[in-house]
Amino acid sequence: MKTESRQMSPRTVRILAVSDEVSREIYDEGIQTRFGDVDLAISCGDLPYYYLEYIVSSLNVPLFYVHGNHDRPLQTDHGVIPEPRGCVSVEGRVVQTNGLLIGGLGGSIRYKPTGMYQYTESEMRWRIAKLAPRLWHNWLLRRRALDIFIAHSPPRGIHDQDDRPHHGFEAFVTLIHHYQPRYFIHGHTYPQMGVPERSHIENTEVIHVHGYKVLEVPVIHG
Repeated sequence: MKTESRQMSPRTVRILAVSDEVSREIYDEGIQTRFGDVDLAISCGDLPYYYLEYIVSSLNVPLFYVHGNHDRPLQTDHGVIPEPRGCVSVEGRVVQTNGLLIGGLGGSIRYKPTGMYQYTESEMRWRIAKLAPRLWHNWLLRRRALDIFIAHSPPRGIHDQDDRPHHGFEAFVTLIHHYQPRYFIHGHTYPQMGVPERSHIENTEVIHVHGYKVLEVPVIHG
């Protein structure tokens, strides 16, 4: 896909992005004072379900999430809670909210024979292929496939690390090349000295979140 110039709206959407680490600034009674002006929240995975539910109930905004490789259904005395309550999964889906097209695929590279939310390169490519019809539909209808892609893992070679569990996906590099989301937001890896938390692949800004970030995303007409 070739990205065409499009008119930006003066309106921006404020997003609270969280991943991998519970922040005291968020899991606190002062959350409304600090983050009450955000329009929505996103999670890149590996966070307790109670934490995501706290964000939703405290800020009264939608929260869109994908799973991290350490996510598991929550066992309670009253049964199993398979997903964070009150939150919206974008695993293999695209949703439209606040003028933005948001999709996602969670999980990490497979680094052991068994484990939830771990995928080989081939498996991740197949997951992207199943998402592709919706992305092409968006492109034909709106001249863009996605505004924001939420992932747990980074693209290969961007913000990833040498140890196998923290390798990024080559499949995500291909996804960015073909569909050019404006933002690719991920977690999973640790901050690294000398490695910027924001990088670019072609027209896509790749943003690494560890803990939290507040982002301002302009809305595009069309």
